[in-house]
Amino acid sequence: MNTLPATNRPTENHATGPAAYDLHGKTVLLTGATQGMGRHLAHALASAGATLLLHGRDGARMAQVASEVRALAPDAPPRTYLADLSDLDQVRALADRLLRAESRLDVLVNNAAVGGGVDPARREVSRQGHELRFAVNHLAPYLLTRRLLPLLTASAPSRVVNVASMGQTPIDFDNAMLEREYEGVRAYCQSKLAMIMATFDLAAEFAGDGITLNVLHPAHLMDTEMVRQSGFTPVAELAEGMRPTLRLIADPAVAGVTGTYFDQFTEAPAQAQAYDPDARARLAALTETLCAVDD
Repeated sequence: MNTLPATNRPTENHATGPAAYDLHGKTVLLTGATQGMGRHLAHALASAGATLLLHGRDGARMAQVASEVRALAPDAPPRTYLADLSDLDQVRALADRLLRAESRLDVLVNNAAVGGGVDPARREVSRQGHELRFAVNHLAPYLLTRRLLPLLTASAPSRVVNVASMGQTPIDFDNAMLEREYEGVRAYCQSKLAMIMATFDLAAEFAGDGITLNVLHPAHLMDTEMVRQSGFTPVAELAEGMRPTLRLIADPAVAGVTGTYFDQFTEAPAQAQAYDPDARARLAALTETLCAVDD
């Protein structure tokens, strides 16, 4: 894990926006771009000059966001990719389309997520039968990142930014799919811890390929549909989460930082299980089995 020198560590009130960065010539894939922080981030990235590859699963919302981005940056029209990340076959197909169509990928932002759900007692499953939050919030970004490795390597130095949460719950590997004692927020929190653990492992694995991988909690209870559906009252504006995410995408000061968890702008410890090598190994084995990585 590379860390920022103490003199370069920004404080939590560090304010950055698109005007602070120049992303002209950079291609950024943003998942979950059609609503919430993703939509806000798409606007910021377009304003900073990035060529955007926008992912979503709703065609009408995708068309609306693409129109907004074109208005902000008419010289760099976005390209759109529809896929339902709860279906790992669609994740594979998405990666294959990107590999065929795109010549470079400077930044992958794994932002798409499923929250705790309207009914926290209702267990939902993915197309492959995996617990839904684990599938969308962990398996899908892991699989997409792995499948896009050739493009990220060819575009190096490149970055992967994973959007997690300060809400983290240890994984019970005897009940990882929460077939017993299911609760939606618990499912969400363990999926986000899984994302953090995988980020650390992939950062070490890809270190020699010129790819950095970092993960962050963008802001506490942002004003999103996902937060409200999970039964929480929003307390933060979308811009509050957008700014630290944009920084990890674009700031030259973090170009060499990898394998790090940030609470907004500040390096912070994740939940203790994230640093347990046995737990990380068990998660890696489970993830590869569920994703069928080597298919």
